[in-house]
Amino acid sequence: MTAAVEASPLVVQGRGGGLREALQRRHLLSLLVRKELRVRYRASVLGLGWSYVKPAVQFAVYFVGMGLLLDQRAIGDYAVYLFGGLAVVTTFSEAVGNATRSVVVNGDLVRKIYLPRELFPLSSLCVAAVHLAPQLVVLAVGALAAGWRPDPVGIVALVAAVVLSFALALGCGLLLAALNVLFRDIENVVDLVLMVLVWVSPVLYPWQRVAGLLGEDSLATQLYQANPLTVAVELMHRATWANASDANLAALPPHLARDTAVAFAVAGGLVVLGQLVFRRLTGRFAQEL
Repeated sequence: MTAAVEASPLVVQGRGGGLREALQRRHLLSLLVRKELRVRYRASVLGLGWSYVKPAVQFAVYFVGMGLLLDQRAIGDYAVYLFGGLAVVTTFSEAVGNATRSVVVNGDLVRKIYLPRELFPLSSLCVAAVHLAPQLVVLAVGALAAGWRPDPVGIVALVAAVVLSFALALGCGLLLAALNVLFRDIENVVDLVLMVLVWVSPVLYPWQRVAGLLGEDSLATQLYQANPLTVAVELMHRATWANASDANLAALPPHLARDTAVAFAVAGGLVVLGQLVFRRLTGRFAQEL
């Protein structure tokens, strides 16, 4: 008797199960992350030590320029305030910038073998997470020296800031990585936007400066405060800066909890949009590359 053979379902070449399948391929993801780290630090003496040196130099430049030359002493514990915001923005910028190029950079893999293409933007996020870890350690030490003590709300705010930053980076990374395969100008536009990103969130200055300039109840100020990356920065401030003194705690923007809920909704929608666009275009990647 001949055994009945079930017909295998047809699969569109180059299209897989999306983010869910990519997350299930954790071994492949770890290989891509290790490859990216090896390439980045090849023949480097410091290796991952650069993840401490680069943010430290950036912090020193901004601290001298903004904190001393432009006198930001009105912000209590300005060093912690500045470094907390920089940790969020630089991590987001690194994740989005590298994710945008991730599919093009791995063009040889895309053309030769099948694997979930979402692994490439995801690996860029994981590399950014590796670099964020030492920054958080340095930030925690500086915050403790400034008088900060961990509290339950602050710990929740820290987790929310990190999750929100990476959710935003994932959504943007998926969307921009797919579009960059078709239009290579995308990565240059992204570089320009990321260059000014530190100025459109309360990293170098307090949110009150914007409210004073545009009007505290104006639509422009409300949109500024509703910016999901601004919310992530303020959550980091709540986690590592605000609890150092009553004055710092009072300086946080109002309605931060409400803005956080809206920001997570926006980030979730951005991830869904990015995945939809990525899956729709992924079948064209091998041809375009």
